[in-house]
Amino acid sequence: MAVLIVNASPRAPRSNSKRYGEIFSEYCQEETVYFPLSKTNHEKICEQMEQFSKMVIVFPLYADGLPVTLLHFLKTLEQNPPSQKPVVSVLINCGFFEPRQNDIAVSMLELFCKRHGYPFGAVLKIGSGEAILDTPFQFFLKRKMKKFAAAVTSGKNRTFSVTMPIFKSVFLKASTNYWIAYGKKNGVTPEQMDTMLIEGK
Repeated sequence: MAVLIVNASPRAPRSNSKRYGEIFSEYCQEETVYFPLSKTNHEKICEQMEQFSKMVIVFPLYADGLPVTLLHFLKTLEQNPPSQKPVVSVLINCGFFEPRQNDIAVSMLELFCKRHGYPFGAVLKIGSGEAILDTPFQFFLKRKMKKFAAAVTSGKNRTFSVTMPIFKSVFLKASTNYWIAYGKKNGVTPEQMDTMLIEGK
């Protein structure tokens, strides 16, 4: 038995989702096979899905919903369904502090599964997704990932969530300082970042 990991991040080769997929593989008791989505491999993945009884879709939250890369893949999957449909589990991360910010995106995938006959499995919702990977708090993430991997392996429908165990005000201050420094490095002022005028406007 093996678990198919589909990385649906728009920047899959250099994404945090890739790192989350790697951590999941460390804790999964079954063999894992990793596929990053590209513009040209959707049908290939649909074909490969025949060989798996379990699939984990890992992706970041985009505008409170699914990234367009995942939406395009789901359209292809709708047109090319496997004869044996795997249990679909969800590994989602967001830059917000609260893991519940991922709820709408999870519901969207759950609805897709319900409409098209895919069993819905486990869910891990990660808050403070980009930051938690490179802090000592990664321990909390790995502890939940281990439980998530066990639920995926057993085919259980369980939901887990994790974020950094700090006050929200501390997280907001640290994230604000990070983005101001990032903007300065790229020649963008806080005032420019505080407007709706983007992409060369």
